[in-house]
Amino acid sequence: MLNKKPNVHNNVILTDATLGEYTEVKSYSELFDVNMGDFSYCAGYNQIYYATIGKFCSIATNVRINPGNHPTYSRIAQHHFTYRRELFGFGKDDDAFFNWRKEQPVVIGNDVWIGHNAIIMPGVTIGNGAVIGSGAVVTKDVLPYSIVVGVPARQIKMRFSDDMIQKIEKTNWWNWDYETIKNRIDDFSDMCSFIEKYS
Repeated sequence: MLNKKPNVHNNVILTDATLGEYTEVKSYSELFDVNMGDFSYCAGYNQIYYATIGKFCSIATNVRINPGNHPTYSRIAQHHFTYRRELFGFGKDDDAFFNWRKEQPVVIGNDVWIGHNAIIMPGVTIGNGAVIGSGAVVTKDVLPYSIVVGVPARQIKMRFSDDMIQKIEKTNWWNWDYETIKNRIDDFSDMCSFIEKYS
């Protein structure tokens, strides 16, 4: 059973990562400069860099968030010898190149579901309650409670009406404490009852 201490599986690399309560990071994942909110998890074989992840997020296997780029337009050669110079004995690494990705963080809201093999590109913001389809490549911001699929990802529908979204947002349920959620757990299965009681 999960508890307040993050559950980190085998062969996980955490560098400058902050994990909230009841979080889980499954095997062969790498999180670099990541802040993951309470109850969120990644299901394994994930690479996540320079990202803020909200609470109650579900990140499937093989998802990549804020992957590295190559200098396609700014240099004669795209290969990493031009910026990973130390690896080849060509001098000091190009810090400015690496800092670009850090300056383009990904921000993910609360209760977001990211499907298998999805890629979230640098600088993208994903709103609360959004769904990212399996294999999607997200190159631009995603509206709260929208469903996006494809390469590049495009919105195919909204999960709820505008009125319902406002009511859900008003509940701010992702900030409830553990005991409150536990006491109200059955209400999460009945949308009408939930909205009537808490919005």
